[in-house]
Amino acid sequence: MAIALTDAIRLLLFPAMMAFAASSDLLTMTISNRVSLLLVAGFLVMAAVIGMPFADMLSHFGAGALVLAITFTFFARGWIGGGDAKLAAATALWLGFDFLFNYALYASLFGGVLTFLIIRFRLMPLPHALEKQAWLVRLHRMDAGVPYGIALAAAALLVYPETPWMKLLG
Repeated sequence: MAIALTDAIRLLLFPAMMAFAASSDLLTMTISNRVSLLLVAGFLVMAAVIGMPFADMLSHFGAGALVLAITFTFFARGWIGGGDAKLAAATALWLGFDFLFNYALYASLFGGVLTFLIIRFRLMPLPHALEKQAWLVRLHRMDAGVPYGIALAAAALLVYPETPWMKLLG
C-alpha cells in the first residue's frame, strides 16, 4: 500500500500542482501559497518515504533557498509576483541542484516566448465576443503583468521526467 501511495504522490502531486499553478496564474494572476506549501510538504513526505540521505535533503533545500533568494530579489524589484517566486523555490526544492540549470534555462526561454505572445495579444483589439471574460480582459490590459507561473510550470514539467523521482518508477 505504501509503495502505491508513494507512486501516486510522485506521479500526481508535482504535475498536478504545476498545472494548477499555471492555470491559476492565467485566470487570476495569482498563485496560492497553498500550492508552494503542498509542494514543500510533498517533498518532505517523499524524501522520508524513499529514505533520501540527509545530505541530499540539505542539498535540495539549498537549491530551494538559493532560488528563493534570487526570486525574492526579483519580486522586490517588481519583476515577478510573489507567487512566482515561491513556486520557483518550491520547484527547485523538488529538482535540486542537478536539474536547476535546465529548469532555469527552460523557464527563461518559455517566459520570453510567453511575454512576447502576451505583448502581441495586448496590441491586438480584444474581440467583442470575449469582452465579458474578466480573466481575458485582465490579461489584455497593457498595465497587467505576465502570468509567469505558466512558464515556470511548463519548465518544471519538462524537467521533472528526468529526475530521480521519476526514474525510481523504473
